[in-house]
Amino acid sequence: MQNLAKFSLLAFLCAGAFGVDLSSVAEKIYANETGAKKSNLIHWNSGENFPSLGIGHFIWYKKDEKDKFEESFPNLVKFYKIRGVKLPKILRLHSHAPWQSKTALDALKKSGDADLIELENFLYQTKNLQVEFIYERLQNSLEKMQNLSDKKEHIKSQFYRVASSPNGLYALIDYVNFKGEGIKESERYRGDGWGLMQVLECMSAQKEAMSEFRRCAKSLLERRVANAPTNRDEARWLAGWLKRCDTYR
Repeated sequence: MQNLAKFSLLAFLCAGAFGVDLSSVAEKIYANETGAKKSNLIHWNSGENFPSLGIGHFIWYKKDEKDKFEESFPNLVKFYKIRGVKLPKILRLHSHAPWQSKTALDALKKSGDADLIELENFLYQTKNLQVEFIYERLQNSLEKMQNLSDKKEHIKSQFYRVASSPNGLYALIDYVNFKGEGIKESERYRGDGWGLMQVLECMSAQKEAMSEFRRCAKSLLERRVANAPTNRDEARWLAGWLKRCDTYR
C-alpha cells in the first residue's frame, strides 16, 4: 500500500495538477541533450567508448565493453517492445552497439547509411515514448534511493517538495536521466556521487525547493569535475551542465 501511495501521488502530480506536459518535457530534454538537432540523436562523444542515442542520450555499450556508467538504451528497447512498437533494422539485429568506434559511426553517418537514417528517424518520431520511459524510471527511483540513503525521510520530503513546485517534475525527470539516481557505487569519483539521491540529500528543508535543487545539483557537478580522472577532461562539459541546471528555474 505504501508503494502504491507513492506512485499514486507522483502520478497525480504528473497528470496535470501542476500543468506538467510530458511532451513539452520531451522537447526540453531533446534540446538539452542534442541541441534540438535530429542528427545528434545518434552520437558518440569524444573520449568515450560508447555511443549515446535518443533524446536522453541513452548509453549503449558494445559487447563485453561495459564502462562505469549505467547502460540505459537496452532498457529503452525493451520498453518499445512492451509497447508493441515496430523496431528499425539495427535494433532488430543488434542487442549491443554494432559500431566499433566513434570514427566508424561518424563515417557511416557521413555516408548517409540507410539503416542509420532509419534509426535516426525512429528515434525522432518516438520522443514521447522516450520521455515516458524516463518518467517510469523516476517513478521507480524514490524507493531505490531511500533504500540506500541514511536520510530516508529527508529524501522523500525533498523529492515531493520539488515534485510539487513549478517546473519541479521537469527537473526531476530530466536530472534522473541526465545523471542517474546516484545509487551505483561505480558512479562515484573519490567516493562522491552526483546523482539525484545526492542532490536531494544536499538540500536544506528551510530554503525554497527549486533554488536549493539547482544549487545542490551545480555544487555536486562541480565537485564531480574536480574529482574526475584528469584523462577524462570533464571540465569541458561543466559549463553546459550548469546551464542545463538553470533550465530548472
